[in-house]
Amino acid sequence: MLRIDIHSHIIPDKLPRFAEKFGYDGFIHLEHHRQGYAKMMIGNRFFREIEENCWSADRRFTDLERNHIDVQVICTIPVMFNYWAKALDALETSRFLNDHIAGVAAKYPKRFVALCTLPMQDPQLAIQELERCMKDLNMAGVQIGSHINDWNLSAPELMPFFEACERLNASLFVHPWDMMGSKTMQRYWLPWLVGMPAETSRAICSMIFGGVFERLPNLRVLFAHGGGAFAGSLGRIMHGFNARPDLVAIDNPYPPTKYLGQFWVDTLVFDPTMLQLNLNLFGAGRVALGSDYPFPLGELNTGALVESMNLDETILNQIYYKSALAWLNRKEEDFI
Repeated sequence: MLRIDIHSHIIPDKLPRFAEKFGYDGFIHLEHHRQGYAKMMIGNRFFREIEENCWSADRRFTDLERNHIDVQVICTIPVMFNYWAKALDALETSRFLNDHIAGVAAKYPKRFVALCTLPMQDPQLAIQELERCMKDLNMAGVQIGSHINDWNLSAPELMPFFEACERLNASLFVHPWDMMGSKTMQRYWLPWLVGMPAETSRAICSMIFGGVFERLPNLRVLFAHGGGAFAGSLGRIMHGFNARPDLVAIDNPYPPTKYLGQFWVDTLVFDPTMLQLNLNLFGAGRVALGSDYPFPLGELNTGALVESMNLDETILNQIYYKSALAWLNRKEEDFI
């Protein structure tokens, strides 16, 4: 049975010193301080230590074989989005990262599928780079954040970008970043434990209530981390829609439940009850295997949760590869 992991991150092993080039701080650079490890640095501030599986395809193959993963969808690490930067500078960093990601997928086309990153703070520049990535680099789609600086994903400024994704047949992966409330909940890793699920629900609700799914029914969107807090909050969301349509249904008159099954989520929920809820709500054809490789908050043994649930083989086929193929608009024979 083919197994596709739709959620993994990658970074080049060498990054230009963009802060020196552009003349202001905030950009990530790497310090390879010991064999097989590097520090992600923002200026002089330590952000995270990463291992060589974050940049080495050869090391990835070892882990892929151990986890019985045939294909991995690769995209940048969200801290590399650079939405806060000057738009033309973010375009340059995006192009650098996209050329690298596309190169990895081109070298191993049956093992990796590439998603690009874009300067989303300038939607026209983002569309320009998306067209290059789809047409020239043969990438499958794009990863974006759960919001773009002060814009939620319902912002009218972003609609031309979503229209371009649909027109270019680009798969869209929405990943949480820049978590709400981070400054006031730094202890206990709360931005990652509480903020990330909230961010993903924020993105889903914004696209539903903003009418993105209603206007673009052929847009293929997958939300990371099992849709975050959305499924567990759906009862409250629906109650709010029904109780205060004057506040909730101002841009789209249709209830959120109309769009269940129109978008995808991954399996990264760590709990069988939650995964079963997502299967019930969205359908097995809209739930795809995802690990968040290679980070420790991801599923270290990819597919272990799915395997623990004694699911029917038809459902397993959907989760392991059919849902991913539908989202990516690819065929099974592309990877055999």
